[in-house]
Amino acid sequence: MSMAPRTDPQSPAPHVADSHDLIRVHGARENNLKDVNIEIPKRRLTVFTGVSGSGKSSLVFDTIAAESQRLINETYSAFVQGFMPTLARPEVDVLDGLTTVITVDQQRLGADPRSTVGTATDANAMLRILFSRLGKPHIGSPKAFSFNVASISGAGAVTMERGGQTVKERRSFSITGGMCPRCEGRGSVSDLDLTQLYDESKSLSEGAITVPGYTGGGWNSRLYSESGFFDPDKPIRKFTKKELHDFLHREPTRMKIAGINMTYEGLIPRIQRSMLAKEREGMQPHIREFVDRAVTFTTCPECDGTRLNEGARSSKIKRISIADACAMQISDLAEWVRGLDEPSVAPLLTALQQTLDSFVEIGLGYLSLDRPAGTLSGGEAQRVKMIRHLGSSLTDVTYVFDEPTIGLHPHDIQRMNDLLLRLRDKGNTVLVVEHKPETIAIADHVVDLGPGAGTAGGTVCFEGTVEGLRTGGTITGRHFDDRAAVKKTVRKPTGTLEIRGARTHNLQGVDVDIPLGVLAVVTGVAGSGKSSLVHGSIPAGEGVVSVDQAAIRGSRRSNPATYTGLLDPIRKAFAKVNGVKPALFSANSEGACPTCNGAGVIYTDLAMMAGVATTCEECEGKRFQASVLDYHLGGRDISEVLAMSVTEAEEFFGAGEAATPAAHRILTRLADVGLGYLTLGQPLTTLSGGERQRLKLATHMAEKGGVYVLDEPTAGLHLADVEQLLGLLDRLVDAGKSVIVVEHHQAVMAHADWIIDLGPGAGHDGGRLVFEGTPADLVASRSTLTGKHLATYVGS
Repeated sequence: MSMAPRTDPQSPAPHVADSHDLIRVHGARENNLKDVNIEIPKRRLTVFTGVSGSGKSSLVFDTIAAESQRLINETYSAFVQGFMPTLARPEVDVLDGLTTVITVDQQRLGADPRSTVGTATDANAMLRILFSRLGKPHIGSPKAFSFNVASISGAGAVTMERGGQTVKERRSFSITGGMCPRCEGRGSVSDLDLTQLYDESKSLSEGAITVPGYTGGGWNSRLYSESGFFDPDKPIRKFTKKELHDFLHREPTRMKIAGINMTYEGLIPRIQRSMLAKEREGMQPHIREFVDRAVTFTTCPECDGTRLNEGARSSKIKRISIADACAMQISDLAEWVRGLDEPSVAPLLTALQQTLDSFVEIGLGYLSLDRPAGTLSGGEAQRVKMIRHLGSSLTDVTYVFDEPTIGLHPHDIQRMNDLLLRLRDKGNTVLVVEHKPETIAIADHVVDLGPGAGTAGGTVCFEGTVEGLRTGGTITGRHFDDRAAVKKTVRKPTGTLEIRGARTHNLQGVDVDIPLGVLAVVTGVAGSGKSSLVHGSIPAGEGVVSVDQAAIRGSRRSNPATYTGLLDPIRKAFAKVNGVKPALFSANSEGACPTCNGAGVIYTDLAMMAGVATTCEECEGKRFQASVLDYHLGGRDISEVLAMSVTEAEEFFGAGEAATPAAHRILTRLADVGLGYLTLGQPLTTLSGGERQRLKLATHMAEKGGVYVLDEPTAGLHLADVEQLLGLLDRLVDAGKSVIVVEHHQAVMAHADWIIDLGPGAGHDGGRLVFEGTPADLVASRSTLTGKHLATYVGS
């Protein structure tokens, strides 16, 4: 039976399910947002712009992403929610049309010494299965190739009920792991300098132990002096052989000290377990200083740094062991895997191939799978996290990126843009917080926040297309097409810093003279060896101030005033004028409000429901006792001073009754790096990545150094702020300093007096000097990738 053709000219009305094409945000007030109302189109690429501190992260991460995560958590049972972090609802009236959010941020990957690029991306897991199936000789399951699994065996009797009778049977078990027994899968072993652990001329009662945390009569020192294994009044050099062994190496032993059950353990294993189990970057500064002084880390002689035992290294596929595979550059490993033709593991090879190709595609082909995760930069860590999502079958989810172009050369930004567009074209909503015009230009929709930073920001200045942004009159729009010109004249160097035969990481015997007394920029594609040259070859000794990208560590009690040391002269000034102790003016000491312990808020844990932070009623969020607020300096109490912005405080402490030169100097440096809008008491946990970097720079500017080494100081800086940073670098050079900058931003390259370009590629394709000279010469020659992009940038 034939159907008559449809003649109804009217198209059917859209299905009601297709009407939810917007994410609606109404009345967002998180952090500095001021009742923000916006509508974000779904399945499009939306870029959020604005000066650093204008509220971009507050809107995208702290409002949209946070609420999506909270709602997903609420779908689990109450029992499961009890094991999950409790998330408070963001300060927003209405959030409508949300989808599942996947956040890809710049948080560094864990600094655990056993965490590598391979373990963080599951590439190692697939390699272990591959070697357990194809490796010759066959040594066991995938666990036999894991450096996190130790080989263990045991035997004993088990008792069971069988047929109404109690039966004993002998059972044995063994697990074959791949962990190197000497270094326990860390790849390096540590030797302790005993002279740094204790003073052998003193007794324990006299404070012989010099390890941080073991001095001053605390529990750690009492554990040794009251253990009963040796006389606490006898100098350590007079200990017998057995006493010295018990002091340094004794196995864990349960005992009572002052009526409390404790575990005694020799000093060396105790330090190794409590301090050396962490990666150096994850240690507190005073612990790191002790470890640098007392510990020498050397490559494990048994596994040669591969972390694997002899059995795991002996099993090979085509003469390649799993240790060799993990040590290969990922681009080379991808080629090796492509050459394996084994139908029995074809799906596994396909999945492994896709993962490795994603590394290359995203511009990380220069890494190796055995690279410790803690050594990756913020940009590299973010791109490693992206690899999990590139091959994902999920669609209609919201991906949120935090400045994905950080640490990328202009040559690599185009690849990143292609990846963002691919995610969008699969039907996903992509939200990107970004400053680089190259990425803003590909947006379907732009939201510009501002107009200023901190309290001067938090409003939507523009919403629409990229073309509309260009003509919209906002700060971002006005600076969108800004292009720095190459310097007409460059400074003459006052000397040179000679580097000869540099071979750190992928450097291939680089010989270069870095000019001093000028602004020198080291550039090149990501992975070309810039940081290896600067941080690995310039001794961080006397006169060298190095400002790297390591994260600032600080709790919600830390703020710009405590971090920069500004609070010390302020407390002393208050104490001097009022004739009382400085400790009264610290919210972490004697002056703290007793109800909230100086936090300003009271955190209420509601078990499986979201925890609540409420302003302390006793101090009204001021953090201090009422009696402390009766003391004034220049008509202001300490809480009013901490509520000031840097700009306001600079004026306050600059003249008049409150004039405090030491405080004024620190405040001037904070204003110089563009942080004039921050309040002195703002918790460090609320600062953006760019703000933290500049806070560190302001702190280091106080150090008496002749050479400043900066690692991508433009990270997280708005187009308008880059100009201010260049002015700061010029002032440093004009003051007689030498400034060496590792940088990708073309404005900084154009402004340099001297450029050192490494390349031509990344990994083993890089590590060579491809150009050194003035920016004008680099633009004229166009001989390198950097030269071509810089020439395009300056319009030459």
